[in-house]
Order: sequence, then structure tokens, then C-alpha cells
Amino acid sequence: MEVHYAYTILYVKNVPQSIHFYKNAFGFEQKFLTPENDYGEIISGTTTIAFASVELGNANLKEGFSKSDLKDKPFGIELAFTTQNVESLIKKATDEGAVLLEEVAVKPWGQKVGYIRDPDGFLLEICTPLPG
Repeated sequence: MEVHYAYTILYVKNVPQSIHFYKNAFGFEQKFLTPENDYGEIISGTTTIAFASVELGNANLKEGFSKSDLKDKPFGIELAFTTQNVESLIKKATDEGAVLLEEVAVKPWGQKVGYIRDPDGFLLEICTPLPG
């Protein structure tokens, strides 16, 4: 049996607004949006990032789920985006509504890494590609 990682779905308050943020902050393109605006996808490289409304999430998960919120600590999961220009991408994202969580630091292995939260509160790592 062959298995492929297809996409990550973030449950958000407003799907079109979340897509708008990722388009403006990172230059990703919208791939799909339902007429009901309750599910959409962006083209973000080899893996799709998808967004579903909180209402759709509640319909899919009968016992509910923990909603991401900037007032709470981020979940123990992150989406990582690589770039050679970490500081400028973080600036662009914060100009579009992201919140700076951790300033850029150079890790012992040489990688530059900074952390932000998107307007829905999801944790994003902005980093250079791993060396080698």
C-alpha cells in the first residue's frame, strides 16, 4: 500500500480571510474555495495547506476540537516555511496580521529560525533550508 501526505487542514473562523493572509504574506495562490466559503486550499509548494471553517470542523468532529486562538498558547505543532530571507518574510507576514512570537535566531547547526503566529493563532516557523 502506497501512502502520500496530501494536505494539512487548519480550522479557522473565516476561510477566505485566512486564504487572503497566506496569499499576501507568503505569495501562495488559491487553489480551491467552495461556494459556501467553508473550505479552501492554497498552493504552497509540494503540500497543500487547506482551511475549513470552525463550523465544518464541528460537523466533522462530533465531540469538537480545541480551536486555535491568539489568546491561548499555540498548539504543539507548527507549519514551517523555508526562505533565504527569514527576516524580510517575517516582516511581510507581520505587516499582514501575523504576530511575532520569537525573534530570528541562528541554531547551532547554522539554520536561521523565527516564529510567528498567523491571525488565527497557528504557529508558523520561518526558517532557512537545513544545511546540506
